[in-house]
Amino acid sequence: MFDDLKPHLIELRKRLGISVGSLIVMFFVMFYFHEPILEWMIEPLNIALEEVGKKSVHAADGKVTTSQVGGAFFVALKVSFFAAIVASIPIILSQLWMFIAPGLYANEKKMIIPFILGGTIMFLVGVLFAYYVVTPFGFDFLITFGSFKFTPFINIEDYVGFFTKILFGFGLAFELPVFAYFLALLGLIDDRQMIAFFKYAVIIIFVVAALLTPPDVLTQLLMAGPLIILYGFSILIVKVVNPADPQEEEDEDEEDDRSLTEMMGLDELSSEKTDKK
Repeated sequence: MFDDLKPHLIELRKRLGISVGSLIVMFFVMFYFHEPILEWMIEPLNIALEEVGKKSVHAADGKVTTSQVGGAFFVALKVSFFAAIVASIPIILSQLWMFIAPGLYANEKKMIIPFILGGTIMFLVGVLFAYYVVTPFGFDFLITFGSFKFTPFINIEDYVGFFTKILFGFGLAFELPVFAYFLALLGLIDDRQMIAFFKYAVIIIFVVAALLTPPDVLTQLLMAGPLIILYGFSILIVKVVNPADPQEEEDEDEEDDRSLTEMMGLDELSSEKTDKK
């Protein structure tokens, strides 16, 4: 058994090595540009602080601070690492495709470019959606709330960790249609299976939204809502790419009807026995 898995493990190690190597290279590149990237990250926070300053005299003194001796350095590392992940997405997706490519048909292997482009674009769309739509609403609510009593001193280490988690979470979430398309293309899922899984998907979506967003309902809904819409959009994509076999659906309906008839027959038989007694 191990001999059968060994080639796959070697291939996996190779693909992981290339992905990690690209991530390390990108990290040093992004570390050189970490200051403008950090400015871009804290812009929503500065806007929220300005808005709060207009509403409260206390908020006028609101500042972005650090509570550690090497806080600025560790923030630079976090920012560089997040930017390196975003920049490495095309390489990571290409290595993922190359890992599964040996099990694909020749015509399916040619889909590597659409997979990389689609995955990269959707990840960036998710990041930008979080940046321009979600965080302005979330920060405005969280920082404004209670600002008439408290002066907002925002810890930059906590903010960067929290901010990158939201952006990365949305980036991954927006990959759903891309992965659904290619899983359907490979015949691994169909629209009937996705529809049947929808009620569980909604629960999972709200759990993920609660983990990746602040503890307020507004921000959680801003994440859960688009995810549910993306799931519905993925169902439409899968329906076009790999629709469920109508004959299988008819067979399942017949089995359900037969099971229902048998259950009703058993109920009638039980009723007859009860009457005789």
